[in-house]
Amino acid sequence: MNLARKIVWRGMGVIAPLLVLAAALAVRINDPQLLQNFRLQIFDQYQHLKPRPFDPQWQVQLETPGVAIVDIDEESLARYGQWPWPRDLIARLLGSLQQQGAAGIAIDIVFAERDRTSLDVVVPRLEQIAAYAALREQFALLKQRDQTLTNNDDFLAATLKQLPTTVLGISFNQRDGTRQPELKKGVVYAGSNPFWALKSYPGATANLAVLEAAASGIGSINVEKDYDGVVRRVPILFALGTAPDNAQFYPSLVAEILRLVQGENQSVRIKLADGSGESFFGAGIAGIVKARIGEIDIPTDEFGQISLWDSGHQPERYIPAWQVLDQQIASASIAGRILFIGTSAPGLVDIHSSPLEKAIPGVEIHAQIAEQILSQTYLNRPDYAAGLELCCIAVLGLILIIAIRRFNAIVGAILGLLAIALAFGFSWYAFDRLQLLFDPVYGALTALAVYLIASIINFARTEADKQQVRNAFSRYLSPALVEQLARNPEQLRLGGEMREMTLLFCDIRGFTTISEQLDPAGLTRFINAFLTPMTETILAHRGTIDKYIGDCIMAFWNAPLDVPDHQASACRATLHMFVRLRALNAQMQHAAEIQNRVFIPIQIGAGLNSGSVCVGNMGSDMRFDYSVIGDAVNLASRLEGQSKTYGVDIVIGESTENAIRGEFATLPLDVIKVKGKLIPVRIHALIGEQSMLDSHRFKEHATQHQNMLAAYQIQHWDDCERLCHSLASKHPEMVGLYALYAQRAADFRASPPSADWDGVYTATSK
Repeated sequence: MNLARKIVWRGMGVIAPLLVLAAALAVRINDPQLLQNFRLQIFDQYQHLKPRPFDPQWQVQLETPGVAIVDIDEESLARYGQWPWPRDLIARLLGSLQQQGAAGIAIDIVFAERDRTSLDVVVPRLEQIAAYAALREQFALLKQRDQTLTNNDDFLAATLKQLPTTVLGISFNQRDGTRQPELKKGVVYAGSNPFWALKSYPGATANLAVLEAAASGIGSINVEKDYDGVVRRVPILFALGTAPDNAQFYPSLVAEILRLVQGENQSVRIKLADGSGESFFGAGIAGIVKARIGEIDIPTDEFGQISLWDSGHQPERYIPAWQVLDQQIASASIAGRILFIGTSAPGLVDIHSSPLEKAIPGVEIHAQIAEQILSQTYLNRPDYAAGLELCCIAVLGLILIIAIRRFNAIVGAILGLLAIALAFGFSWYAFDRLQLLFDPVYGALTALAVYLIASIINFARTEADKQQVRNAFSRYLSPALVEQLARNPEQLRLGGEMREMTLLFCDIRGFTTISEQLDPAGLTRFINAFLTPMTETILAHRGTIDKYIGDCIMAFWNAPLDVPDHQASACRATLHMFVRLRALNAQMQHAAEIQNRVFIPIQIGAGLNSGSVCVGNMGSDMRFDYSVIGDAVNLASRLEGQSKTYGVDIVIGESTENAIRGEFATLPLDVIKVKGKLIPVRIHALIGEQSMLDSHRFKEHATQHQNMLAAYQIQHWDDCERLCHSLASKHPEMVGLYALYAQRAADFRASPPSADWDGVYTATSK
């Protein structure tokens, strides 16, 4: 592929998916109704998977009363007559509930017209009967004695006056010029006028004035339906009026009854964005930040709505009205509860759809919202949700575009699926554990679109680049490294060059003894069983296998690809090699027991060193390898040999230790002159990772170890030997090291060093 074609393909591989991503973001910002509808359907499915828990045994407490529905059902209508019932029967129902200890009563009914069964309505219509004169005279006496005996509305009003926590419902509508309902308690708000944030209506259907005057509270029974007729959000406040300057704010039926059960002096308060130092929700509209009813805090959306977390229809929530009237319901089912009076009879047209139910009485929606508030179980779509989703879509799209360019199509698809799974997993986690609503689907669809366009455009170029790399380097690099280079050809820099690298040498201790027990085939299996997990660990930590020298492994980091933290990666890989070795020894011990042979555990030593080396193609014209040479390489090899001398697993050079200091647990070992070198070097033992470094045990160990070395350097042989014995008893895994220093101290005590002794130890073996 020539340069021009490569540039074109690369440009198309970036520009096309970026355009798709930009278009998707633009659609999401605009958020058309179709997209909103789809999002609501997703949230409905979440509720199907996990409805709000309903506990029919929810016990009544003063602070958190239970909730129940007094249902004017088909059976109640059959027993007490068709709707509307006489108001004196409603009064009798209310009185019975009050006598049985109801904490509060909310009536999901509007008494907008006079009771046509009242005597003062019926008697004047009986003028044609013969006994009308006597009837009218009796009626006048009765009315003079007590008007509530002749007027059911007055009778109900008198009953309401005796009920301190009863709320009548009102219904807002689009008919202007209707009578404004009485407002029992004003809404308090902090910030600008909330008119624009609330659902507003020009008119309302109010109760009879005599009933409203007698009732303790007035609340709206309106519920808001979405595009498909499903009730998903219920406002707790409404605005009556056509403009902010003439609007009056009314609580919902639920908000009003919750206010009253806490005391008639309690209020409904809301805080708006500009009244709390927060930002506006959109173009100049100060959304609602918080609502508070009495002492109850309620999270709402910016429009003062509560999301319905549907529990589904629960028969245990209902108390038939006829059972109350017939005194056939236990007081325990009523006492201390907030009761919503409504109807489930289909003919009375108070039937709605909820996320879980196609047909549910409207009164049950109010009851469920009250349950949510009292139990503090909410579903929230936070105001930052849209912004977070946009950011996630943008980041996910960009990651996919980059990933598809860097990896092959299959890996890109896997990454895309993982990202989509992560989006769905996060969304479900947020719903399941935090009750937060985030949309995972649009981001997933965007990711799919970006992936498809990017992968189609980049497929040919990517495969060609991969094949070129495979052909060029498969002769002398491991297959895993070839694939890595194929995914990142732009990072390839082969040839002789000086680089700062970290080198590893690892060898089996006592390999001759082990090999004597095995035949050639068994020895081959043994070596393969050892080299495989060690190699996997090195490659997993971004290392490169240079070569196998019998039972020895030589590896390096930071070539041919950059590994910025190569010292830490090498140290972490080496520590994990010992973890894999323990598992391998356990497997081999089990196999030896089955085969009834002596088990000799594999023990290895490792040396790590960092420094500037020459890396590139090494060999001849006929055969070559990608390898390293340099003084740092030789030192790494010598350090591996010293691991046996000092009785530790891993010995690292000073340059490596300087780079990882503060990230790994290390202990200074000695200052030595390794064989073949005249300049002494400081060597250290690599003990563990950050968790060990931070442990109290290691800190104590390091302090005593430093004291021991200090005693050794200043030739306090008795202190040195005493500390060695103490350390060996506390840290048996390093008994060899402390035995070495104890022996040195004993030897120097017997034969003191010369006056110019500098503490440097000269190694006599590799």
